[in-house]
Amino acid sequence: MRVLITHNNDLLANFFSPRAVEALAGIVDLKMNGTDEPLRGGALVAAAADCDVIVSDRLAPGTAEVFDRLPNLKAFLRCAVDIRNVDVAAASRNGILVCRCSAGYGDAVAELAIGLMIDLGRSVSTAAARYHAGEAVHPMVLGRQLAGSHVGVVGYGAIGKRIVELALAFGMRVSVYDPYAVVRHGAVAQVDFETVLAEPDFVVCAAYATPETTRMMNAEAFAQMRPSAYFVNISRGILVDDDALERALLDGTIAGAGLDVGMGPDEQPALRIARLPNVVAAPHVAGLTMIASEHQAMENVEQVKAILAGRLPIHAVNAHRATRLGLDT
Repeated sequence: MRVLITHNNDLLANFFSPRAVEALAGIVDLKMNGTDEPLRGGALVAAAADCDVIVSDRLAPGTAEVFDRLPNLKAFLRCAVDIRNVDVAAASRNGILVCRCSAGYGDAVAELAIGLMIDLGRSVSTAAARYHAGEAVHPMVLGRQLAGSHVGVVGYGAIGKRIVELALAFGMRVSVYDPYAVVRHGAVAQVDFETVLAEPDFVVCAAYATPETTRMMNAEAFAQMRPSAYFVNISRGILVDDDALERALLDGTIAGAGLDVGMGPDEQPALRIARLPNVVAAPHVAGLTMIASEHQAMENVEQVKAILAGRLPIHAVNAHRATRLGLDT
């Protein structure tokens, strides 16, 4: 079996562990991108022409063009939970198996959410910038500690649950909104959307990106938040109306925002919002830890092993349409 890892040199160093590369090299004929460029469209087709399996990074989308032009491809493994850049219908039409990974970055993303709240409440980045500029002026401004503050978490999936656990450990009051989850924790209040916005000092967006949640944080939502409240988004940029967020930050509707995602390139916060003085922004780095990266890379190894053994990988998306593998589904 020949397997292509699409990650360019930068992505390979940061998103696909050496241990996973070594493990795959020991069981298959492994082909690497080996360049600084992403593989997409025709370049991906050319690279994968003699491959049975593609292990794909986020810059190598599985489009209909790719699937239609690779008659020997049997499986397309996305090294992420998010498969929005994979045309599953086109893969299925061609009998190609599509797999995703589980979210091994829950701890990493939840920790950054807490870090953004601390930074916003205590103006850490602002103070650090002053020192970097050579200013040693005491701000004489009272900060907001997490202990005793109230956080509202929108979304109670794996990441939302971990944010709740950490917030409780910090001594915060916690509310959760998620119409598809049942919160069974005596210290956590499950509330409606309006309440999770209106009462807390911090509102953290940790919901999944779906048609239902698209632009859920809009002008109406921000207007329901307290003027002293901070908004944090560590989910996906598509959940937020950037124009509405920018207005809310500029006119004092909310006190500030902490952002790791947005509608900029590669899911990064838009620069026009990131540069505002009441915003703390990171360039989509919440899941960038060695532990989180290795989790998904090693899951891909296990999925390749399953295919080699004639078994269905655990995170298969379209098993009933994967006719090229001939597996028992």
